[in-house]
Amino acid sequence: MLFYLIDSFSKGGLGMNTSIATSIVAIYGALIYMSTVIGGFVSDRLLGPRKTVFWGGVLIALGNFILVLPLKFVGLYVSIVIIVLGTGFLKPNVSDMVGGLYSKKDDRRDAGFNIYYMGINIGALLAPFIVGWVGQTYSYHAGFALSTIGMIFGLIQYYIGSKKYLGNDGLYPNDPIKPEEKSKVIKQVSWVTAIIIVGLLVMYFTHTLNVNNIIFIITILGILLPAIYFFNIFRSPKITPKDRKNVIVYIVVFVASVFFWSIYEQTMTIFPLVAEQMTNLKLFGLHVQASQFTGFNALFVLIYSPIVAAMWTKMGKHQPSSTSKFTIGLLASAFSFLVLLIPIAINGVGVKFSGWWLILSIAIVEIGEVFLSPSGLSLTTKLAPKAFNAQMMSIWFLGDAAAQSFNAQLVKLYSVPNATMYFGVMGVIAIIIAVILFSMRGMLAKLIQL
Repeated sequence: MLFYLIDSFSKGGLGMNTSIATSIVAIYGALIYMSTVIGGFVSDRLLGPRKTVFWGGVLIALGNFILVLPLKFVGLYVSIVIIVLGTGFLKPNVSDMVGGLYSKKDDRRDAGFNIYYMGINIGALLAPFIVGWVGQTYSYHAGFALSTIGMIFGLIQYYIGSKKYLGNDGLYPNDPIKPEEKSKVIKQVSWVTAIIIVGLLVMYFTHTLNVNNIIFIITILGILLPAIYFFNIFRSPKITPKDRKNVIVYIVVFVASVFFWSIYEQTMTIFPLVAEQMTNLKLFGLHVQASQFTGFNALFVLIYSPIVAAMWTKMGKHQPSSTSKFTIGLLASAFSFLVLLIPIAINGVGVKFSGWWLILSIAIVEIGEVFLSPSGLSLTTKLAPKAFNAQMMSIWFLGDAAAQSFNAQLVKLYSVPNATMYFGVMGVIAIIIAVILFSMRGMLAKLIQL
């Protein structure tokens, strides 16, 4: 996506400014995670997770197909809207279904999520190497066509497999909407739609309707949305005092996760630029495409996940607390940025260094992901009030949305000349947050009530 935006028209791209294109990719990621709020609501109140996941896959396939067509900017923005909605339907509900396979006190829970994570990353390993290579070597539209085909095959196996293995699990909503609530929901949706339309009209007539301003508004929304969501859960009559204590613990680790995701998600925005602008793209004597470096994220997850899953299974009740796992994740994210200072110091700013340094950085941040992300998914399903199971999973993804919303502004500060300052400051901040979180681990453990 990033290289499709910044590549020239003559090479099949859209010829965008690099800074704006990077912000668009970041805010695109933020919107995907913000849309999990919609997916959580649809699952909990209307369709149940199984059907919501299926229709999410249909929308994702459709959005990718639109990118196959030579529709330029119209196709880009329409596809973004459709894929964002589809992923919002799919993402939280798949995770919620995995959580439903285990009781809240089952020691295999974190290991189960690691296995689930491993499954996801088999596809995430193959996609960048194949789609990235086809897209940058031959045609971006051909790359998007492969994505469409992949999603269609995914839908087929999901439909057949769910009937065979899942029985009635996930077929029905956890908190189905009551007839008397329908008019209220319709009214709320209408108000939100009206506000969006009026806002866009005002921006249009005041000549402020442009990409940068839209991104800025979404940035603010992405940061405010989790706070609003937590407030609504706290004031709900459907949660107990015990639930409230658990949610307080969850808020603390949620904030820590935002700092981790802010660094991690830059492997999809800043790291491809680093690959293109600052690294030698030859590995094992072969030329690789800059977009293919994102495949190494999944490769290291596949290497680490079985090891970590085995560790947690063997350790059982003696495994580190979620807070400790989050601390390790934050430290890994910090060192993934700080390690890039070494080749810059050795070679000098602007001199291309070996791509292995970038791979090392990805290897380090992925240690953080396999510690933090499955643990976070497990903790979310463990601490979620019953009436908010899928919606709490949506909140977990809102942490990534908040991080990428922030990144949409942050990535504008990156450039080759100031790379040392950029990576150094971000790394130090992550270390400080990790130390603060670790110091709170005892207090948080006492608050949790299952």
